[in-house]
Amino acid sequence: MSHPASRVLAVLELLQAHGRLPGSELARRMGVDVRTLRRYIRTLEDIGIPVTAERGRYGAYSLVAGFKLPPLMFTDDEVLAVAVGLLAARGLGLADAAPAAASAQAKLERVMPPALRARVRAIDETVTLDIRGGDPVGGNNAALLQLSSSAQLQRRVELHYCSSAGDTTARDFDPYGLTWRSGRWYAVGYCHLRHGLRSFRLDRVLEVRPRPVSFGRPAGFDAAAYLALSIASLPRAIAVEVLLETDLAGAQREFFGNIGVFEAVEAGVLLRTRTDDLDWFACQLARLSFGFHVQSPDALREAIVTHAQRLLDRHGRAVAPAQPGDPSSHAPGDPSAPARIDGS
Repeated sequence: MSHPASRVLAVLELLQAHGRLPGSELARRMGVDVRTLRRYIRTLEDIGIPVTAERGRYGAYSLVAGFKLPPLMFTDDEVLAVAVGLLAARGLGLADAAPAAASAQAKLERVMPPALRARVRAIDETVTLDIRGGDPVGGNNAALLQLSSSAQLQRRVELHYCSSAGDTTARDFDPYGLTWRSGRWYAVGYCHLRHGLRSFRLDRVLEVRPRPVSFGRPAGFDAAAYLALSIASLPRAIAVEVLLETDLAGAQREFFGNIGVFEAVEAGVLLRTRTDDLDWFACQLARLSFGFHVQSPDALREAIVTHAQRLLDRHGRAVAPAQPGDPSSHAPGDPSAPARIDGS
């Protein structure tokens, strides 16, 4: 409760709970001197809370008779947004997110009308969210709050960061936005140390210091799209392009994590990425519920055929490969038909 705003709200809660408290007793409970307490009282008055102050040696503070904070009023849609948001917060890798969400819900329920309170509890007790993409890594709440604020105000920060190798660096950083991917939070923006766009994992951020410098964020900048592109462009050995016979929603539903970049095209969705292991990538394609065409490389086609034959061998079956130029060698719906992996 070290933040001044938290202390002011604590004074309000004490006055609501006890009705009338001597100034000395109120200051003792708050752990501050009488002068600091008077400052908190003035802050309450400034925001419209009517506080009565009795003068004299035994003077006391109280709220104006009959004053009560009004209950929070939400529409059904707002209740749904708040309740589901608290559920989601528990799975997004923030430090101490679960107890913080529980505490926030308890405070909201205390001032909600009974009917709304029951709806929020029903969602909490019966709804389960599956936030796919990897196990959440402990985040950095302070860094998230500071960087999001700096991004909104477009103010530069000094970022202290620890790399995966354990090297610590400090740099000026213009935060354009933040995003969550595969169990981790990332800040994306312009790094003045590397003179280019960079992304930084928040669980590796050691400290964020605001700087009195403004910057201009590119119009329409999409932090999530940039992160996806940068991950897909990592210097792995083999470039891959696959045309998926589905739409963007279908592709994103069956591929999760850092698989690559999806682009909607006339014939479906083009997946571009890089990999060091074609056999692993062939397994990922083989489990899809929709068709696909490998654009490149040719070695990926061979890896898929090898994988398919391996599965057939395990079940004691063998299928002769289709002859080139004979796409109709299997009847439609024939389970023994090989996957369409040519570029046609």
